[in-house]
Amino acid sequence: MTAIHETATAAASGANATERFKSDKFAGVAGTPKERVNLLAREVLEAVHGTIRKHKVTYDEYNALKAWLISVGEDGEWPLFLDVWVEHVVEEVATEHREGNKGTIEGPYYVPDAPEQGARGSVPMREDESGTPLVWTGRVTSTDGSALAGAKVELWHADADGFYSQFAPNIPEWNLRASFTADDDGRFEIHTVRPAPYQIPTDGACGKLIAAAGWHAWRPAHLHVKVSAPGHELLTAQLYFPGDEHNDDDIASAVKPELVLDPRPSGEGEAIEYGFVLDPERS
Repeated sequence: MTAIHETATAAASGANATERFKSDKFAGVAGTPKERVNLLAREVLEAVHGTIRKHKVTYDEYNALKAWLISVGEDGEWPLFLDVWVEHVVEEVATEHREGNKGTIEGPYYVPDAPEQGARGSVPMREDESGTPLVWTGRVTSTDGSALAGAKVELWHADADGFYSQFAPNIPEWNLRASFTADDDGRFEIHTVRPAPYQIPTDGACGKLIAAAGWHAWRPAHLHVKVSAPGHELLTAQLYFPGDEHNDDDIASAVKPELVLDPRPSGEGEAIEYGFVLDPERS
């Protein structure tokens, strides 16, 4: 690949993710009722207090925690930390009622308003983009089996080096990001490349935690999607590939068996058939 990523740092990526969160989602946090804030804040603090008492935490350990928390903020890595180690449980609770497709975490690198490609098209990519060509066909329906014409399928994923456009330098703005609109039968066809496994940024505060705890930083290869249609719940998911060594120990704990694809060889590289069933909005 011709792209140069030497200056892609955790701090720069984290700062971008923080600013994106502030612009896209921060306005919604003010509506949380005081009763819920009181309940949840107290119970989280009680859980922390319990851990301190159980393991006889020392002042040196406490100060190490304070220093690390400060570093997370300075590196702009709160979106990364929360999305990697917390979001999968929030997603599990928020979607446990669903009858349609399983979802999973959004992660910190979603960007709205990606270029529209119609019902059939290719994601924007560089001429020398690395990765096996991948053709993905599918259909969007409601839980009653009816086609959802005009459903929106948003796709984004990392490049072969594990970097996302708009969060790392020297990558075209909308590289490997696109939106598709299902046809009258709810069908779509997407041309992209198969992504590669990658490590989350390790040169910032989250990387220090990973090193100190002796964990790995790997995420299995995955496609990010958001699927939406009027009158139906938004579905956010990641789709994975069989045989990836980190499907069973994803650092973000986001892999679900229902989200593992079945790619087949094709004349254009690989082909997958994977559709979506959306739940009607609850009244």
